[in-house]
Parts: sequence; C-alpha cells; structure tokens
Amino acid sequence: MSMTSTLDDQPIAIEGARKSRRNLTHTRIRLVSLGLMLVFALVATRLVQLGYADTTTNFAGEERDLITASRPAILDRNGAELAVDIRVPSLYAEPRRIIDVEEAVTKLRQELPELDEEWLRERLTGDEGFVWIERELTPLQQERIFRLGIPGVDFLSESKRFYPGGKEAAHLLGAVNLDNQGIAGFERHIDGEDVALLQDLGLARDRTLEPVNMSIDLRVQHAMREQLVDALTRYQAIAAAGVMMDVRTGEIISLVSLPDFDPNVPSSALEPFDGRKDARINRITAGKFELGSTFKTMTFAAALDSGLVTLTDEFDARFGIRYGRYTIDDFHGKHRVLTVPEIYKYSSNIGTIKMMETLGKENYRAFLTRMGFDDPLPVELPETTRSKFPEKFSEIVAATASFGHGLSVTPLHMAAAVSAVVNGGYYVPPTLSPRDRSEASALYRRVISAETSDKMRYLLRLNALEGSGSHANRIADGYRVGGKTGSAEKVVDGRYDTSKTLTVFASAFPMDAPRYAMVILIDEPQAENEQSGRTAGWNAGEVTGRIVQRVAPMLGIVPAFDEMLDAELVPPLLRTDPGESL
Repeated sequence: MSMTSTLDDQPIAIEGARKSRRNLTHTRIRLVSLGLMLVFALVATRLVQLGYADTTTNFAGEERDLITASRPAILDRNGAELAVDIRVPSLYAEPRRIIDVEEAVTKLRQELPELDEEWLRERLTGDEGFVWIERELTPLQQERIFRLGIPGVDFLSESKRFYPGGKEAAHLLGAVNLDNQGIAGFERHIDGEDVALLQDLGLARDRTLEPVNMSIDLRVQHAMREQLVDALTRYQAIAAAGVMMDVRTGEIISLVSLPDFDPNVPSSALEPFDGRKDARINRITAGKFELGSTFKTMTFAAALDSGLVTLTDEFDARFGIRYGRYTIDDFHGKHRVLTVPEIYKYSSNIGTIKMMETLGKENYRAFLTRMGFDDPLPVELPETTRSKFPEKFSEIVAATASFGHGLSVTPLHMAAAVSAVVNGGYYVPPTLSPRDRSEASALYRRVISAETSDKMRYLLRLNALEGSGSHANRIADGYRVGGKTGSAEKVVDGRYDTSKTLTVFASAFPMDAPRYAMVILIDEPQAENEQSGRTAGWNAGEVTGRIVQRVAPMLGIVPAFDEMLDAELVPPLLRTDPGESL
C-alpha cells in the first residue's frame, strides 16, 4: 500500500468516528429527553390523582376539616354580634414519636397542672398516631408549651364559638360542643340548615360564611334580662322569664329565662341552682304552667266572638258556683251583678264561668284549638314542649279552664294568642328569624273577627287603667299598655299550695295601635315590702311596666298622653259621651 493511499484514508476514518460520536450523543439526548418526559408525565399524573383524592386527615376518629370548620356568625336584627367564631390552639400528641414519656408528662403538667398524671401517662404511651391532650388553649399556654420542645407534641388550630354577650341571650342561642357543633338553641337549629352540609364536607374551613340574622333586638334583650334579674332579688323569687313578640309579624324580639347559663361554658347549663337540677330550663318554650287569670282573655275573646255574649250583658256574681263538694268563688268578690267589662276588670271567676257556660264547653274547647294551643311550637328552638289540655272538657274542667286552672300552657303559646287577640284577629306563628310584613301576612290565619279584636283591646286597656294592670300602666305612663294579670297557686305533691304562686302578666302595647305582645312570669315571688302584695299586679305587672318604659323609645314608640286615644278604644255601644274616656 502506498503512502498516498494511507494518507487519503485517514480523513475518512476521522470523519466516520466523529459522525458516530454525534449519532451516539443525539441518541443519548433523545433517551434523556424521553426519560425526562416520562418523569414529568408521572409527576403530572400523580398531581392529577392527588387533586382528585380525598386528602382529609383523620385525627382520633374526627376529620381535620370538620375539626377546623367554621360556623356563621349570628347577628341580631340590627347587626349586633351574638355569636362569632375565633381561632384557638388545641394540643395533641403522637405517642409513637414520644421519646421520653415521663419527661413529657412532667413538663406538660408544669403548664397544665389540671391534667391527671396517670391519665396523661396512659395517653402518651402506645403506638397511636394521634391523641388529644387539651382542647382550646390560650395563646400564652401555646407559647409556653411550644418552648418546652417536647418531640411528638404539636398544636392544631380549631374554631371556637364565642358569645360576646355571655349570658345575655343564653336560652336563645344555646351552645356548641368542643367540635363546634350545635347542641342546643338556635345553634342547633343552624346545624339543620344548609351551612351544616358545608361543614360536613369540610368546605367551610377558613372561609367567610354569610352571617345568620335573628329576629331579636339585643337592646331589648338586655333591658328585659336586666329587669328580670332585678325581679329575682326584689321579690325574692326562685325564677323569672319573659318574651316579647311583634304582633304583626310574629318575630320574637326578646326572650329571657332565669336562671340561665353562660354559653361560653356549655356545662354551666347543667349546674344546679338553689338545689334544683332542672332550674335552668327555657321556661318560655320548654316549660308549661297554669297561667291563672291571664287565660280569661281567651275566654272573653271566645264568648264575644261567638256573638252569644256582648259587652252590654250582665251576669250574676253574687254567689259562688258549686260543683259537687267544691265551690268556686271570686278572690276579691263584688258579690253583685256585673257587666262584662266589670267581670274582666275585677277578674271575676264567677262571671267568667257564666260567660263560658253561655258559650258552651264544646265551643270553648274548639276555640282554644283554633288559637293554636294544641299545636306544637313552630319556633326555631329544639327546647320546646306542647301545652297540656284535656281533649274534652267536663263541666268542672271547663269551668276551671275558663279562668286558667287545670290546664298547662307554654308562655310562648300565650304570647302568640295575645298577639292574635290584639292585631285584628290573625294568628301568626312566632319565629326567631327575621320576617317582614308581606311574608307574615301570607301566614295569617283568622281566629277572631276584627270587631272582637277591637273589643278585646278595649278590655285590656280598661284593666290597665282601672284594674289589676294599673301598676304596669303607672310605670309605663304614656305608652298605652293593656293586659291581664294572673296569679296561680302551684301544684305540690298533687295539691295546690297557697304559699307558692306563679304570677303572670300578659300584655300588649300601645293599645291604640298594637305592635308588641309580652308575657312576664315571676315564680314564687314574695311581697316587696309591707305595703305591697304577692299577686301579679305587684310584681309581674310592675316588671312589665319597667320593661316597656325602657324599650318603647328604642322601638320607636312615642309616648302620648292624649285621653282621646283611650276614648277612641271604647266601643260605640258603650259610649255615652263622644268625649268620655275609659
């Protein structure tokens, strides 16, 4: 082979080697690119899978989303906060990560001495992935425990319900448990609404939920509670309660029952009061009572609406009425013939029974059904009960029922019935949710005529001016209160105890254009002083007057002292002089 041939072949070999290396490089690049593409494809696929996966962590049988879920704020009708959520730290442990159990127990009890040592040691021992140690700590406690540097111990931020007013609206709002779930009152009602579904799905966590408004007015609520707290001391009573509702819409403006509890400490609802375990019930919706002579308002409305009794009729009240070995008489008998307005003003049991007998016991029983006393309360609270009525009235049962004995009624049933009596004759269901006039009118059910309603407003106002309601009227002068008192002996061991009474005042105001109905109860009141008595006018009536005096200006009711306002309430058939007042 010649030298020339060898030199000619060398460039060809070099070029071939270079081409081979380039091909190898390109192949490697393609392989690397393909590998990277596969890696990215796997990552993308996994991300998609994670996006659709349920990532909820389960802690001690509870889902984290549920633990950290928020509840909507509860506001009064004017936007004042009644209940809000705040974020608080809770302490948990992962026992499998605890290095030194004894050290952890010692350090934790330095900051949380209320924890039982044996309980804590058992809690931190084992192979569990999660255990609660203490719920709802303060930020300061969190900081101190964090500085201890205990492995396997950490914090979870939870939602805690906070009630700025404390006891102010306890029986209305109810309470929540440690997991922020409603267990009583309006809080439990909320859990029956759509927002509970959001919480169960974990969608409410860390989100701003639309607040829920209630119909109550926090200003009125405060005033009513303040006066009832005063009544407990002033009259040495064992309990007191009250409810106010708008007679046109059925909205409950205020509801108080004492003794109450602090919803920030739910367990306080179970604490005994004065030795009684059931003392902290909601007496307005979950209690039923004999409401005494306040029930005469229903008897009069039934008799007048039937047309069988008129305001000009007279009934003989000279002698008591005998049923077997029992004789029913008047508490402060006039022992003479009384007109219908006098029977109401003097609260004559005899006259009321005779009016009921003119109506007929079957018609009277049917009227009570028409007024809603047999129906369950429709209000948004789980703590409700039904009134207790015999299905059929015997002569003696009808007689005692006509003046409020022998049957048990919830105070809210009575407030709704009084509203129907004075608002023109329409029953409207009570509610704790805002309801405007148009919504309410769609629910109206006529129970008495407008003419009967006018006559009843006259009688209610007459009793406030000249009868047992005069104490309330004097205190709330100018706000045209009308109402009926009731003082009922309580049943103890199956018998009426004359030393224990429940006093009630069922009222409405202003009577020339009724807007609000109210029922106030004082349980076992004592005389305020030597000059006063124990009957309803002296306590429940006076409390009503003080509440109206406080809240009427808040509710936009202007005091008026024109006697013509009262004169215009007098039905035409009773007017002897166009300018004559009640």
